[in-house]
Amino acid sequence: MSDSSSLSDIYLSFFMFTTDLKPSDLEYRQTVIKHIKELQNFGYNGFEFPIAFNENKNYKKDIEDYANLRATLDSQGFENVKISTNVGATRTFDLSSPYPEQRQAALEYLKSRIDITAALRGEIMMGPIVIPYGVFPTTDFNVPIWSDELQEHLAIRYRNAQIIFNELGQHAEQRNVKLAIEPITHWETPGPNKLSQLIEFLDGVNSKQVGVVIDSAHETLDGDGPEIFREQVAYLAKQKRLHYVQVSPPDRGALHTSWLPWQSFLEPILEVYDGPIAVEIFNAIPAFLNSLRLTRRKFWIPGEDTPNKYPSAYDIANEAIKATRIQLEKIGYSC
Repeated sequence: MSDSSSLSDIYLSFFMFTTDLKPSDLEYRQTVIKHIKELQNFGYNGFEFPIAFNENKNYKKDIEDYANLRATLDSQGFENVKISTNVGATRTFDLSSPYPEQRQAALEYLKSRIDITAALRGEIMMGPIVIPYGVFPTTDFNVPIWSDELQEHLAIRYRNAQIIFNELGQHAEQRNVKLAIEPITHWETPGPNKLSQLIEFLDGVNSKQVGVVIDSAHETLDGDGPEIFREQVAYLAKQKRLHYVQVSPPDRGALHTSWLPWQSFLEPILEVYDGPIAVEIFNAIPAFLNSLRLTRRKFWIPGEDTPNKYPSAYDIANEAIKATRIQLEKIGYSC
């Protein structure tokens, strides 16, 4: 690897602060701008925005609100800031549902999230969009389904979703947005949990606009090991389906003090990938306390929390990008 190799785009997930950017809230827009301004000083030049679920199904207004947020960022001198989006399937909007009406509703919902991404001038929409996040299947009598029975159940669900993803991919291509599906560890969601499972799923989806995001946390916990991982990354690159990469510690907390196999994770990726790397840290904000069973302290948020002796969200973000740069430089990349 040449010492002159460079990687310019390092993003930070706004999961450090919120799961809802409240795009119609003018006061919160200023909070978003404040965070971006501070984080740019550390070297972040892009941000991963969570797109909140909207029960009102007023997709046109959603798109307008996020377009206005983008316009506000531009007017404040942040026109060069890059954006990706994080979107999840829900129990209501489920592409894998056995019911055609529900699959159609999910298709329209996810199309609107693609349109929001485009309105933000984003080119990547990622997240758990095959099976609703955190919704573990049960029998009609509310008995949990696990192991072999679960995999047989999911196989049917995957086939339902594959058909819809082709149409979703066509819409994404028209909007110049790549869809990066995230395999998520088994204790968070029923599937797909492994990169191998997602690769098998994608073999049944024609649209190459639909690909993967590889997250170091999930790969560390549920992956097949470094040798197979290298083969999987090469295969995805050949298929033009390696769309996005996240570095995140297994506990989803402080990146710089985590036990993360940086080199075996990054080396095969950077041989074939030149897109952004996003730092994803789940702060102990209310939205994550129960779903992630967080026992660690919150990284206090400047302007929101009373300062204390523990690290702030800005401290952790600064240490995370420094740690990421160090590891990239070990491979021969400058950023």
